[in-house]
Amino acid sequence: MSKPIARFMMMFIALLLPALAAHADEQQTAIARAQTATRVLTDIMQAPDKAIPHDLLRDAYAIAVIPNVIKVGLVFGGRHGDGLIAVKSPDGTWSNPVFLSLTGGSVGFQAGVSSTDVVLVFRTRRGVDGIVNGKFTIGADAHAAAGPVGRSLSASTDAAMQAEIYSYSRSRGLFAGVSLDGAALRIDDDADAAIYGPGITPRRIFEGGVSNVPAPVVHFRDQLEEYTQ
Repeated sequence: MSKPIARFMMMFIALLLPALAAHADEQQTAIARAQTATRVLTDIMQAPDKAIPHDLLRDAYAIAVIPNVIKVGLVFGGRHGDGLIAVKSPDGTWSNPVFLSLTGGSVGFQAGVSSTDVVLVFRTRRGVDGIVNGKFTIGADAHAAAGPVGRSLSASTDAAMQAEIYSYSRSRGLFAGVSLDGAALRIDDDADAAIYGPGITPRRIFEGGVSNVPAPVVHFRDQLEEYTQ
């Protein structure tokens, strides 16, 4: 190999290595997010008499788990969290998850910082289509209600079950329904690319058109299968 070619190869490798390292970091961050979301889902479903009703999960169209939603407030407040969402296929199995983020603001007297785990149960396809198509705002695009808790829906006071989305939160070990009106949900394209490869659309992920999915991401889907059988 001539010296000019060797120098070119060394320059190319020097430029490529940071990009490869950045991709590896993004992938590990996304995998860690999947692991945390799986742990949150397990903790919530094993909460004595405070789990999401099995009937509600069984009939859900989609489920999103967003760990560590940080809420910061000082007169003007805001919140942000990163999580995953999976949809139920026509055959009753769950898709691989798509990565998403939750952001929202509020106005009023408030102070302090808090961290909350959030679970959203979508009863219809409409909200998920809104997320996939760009942005979906809870309360504006579809109503969300604080979800009932208990082993079955018979424990719920909301017998009509009219909401399109039911929302749950866990803060400081306590688990209860939560209001998230005004929070926006968006696809996290960077995290999806890190896990599934560049150019892979959410619909393709939902429809099973991906392979070589890291085990921690598959495990999230498997946990959903277990809790919705």
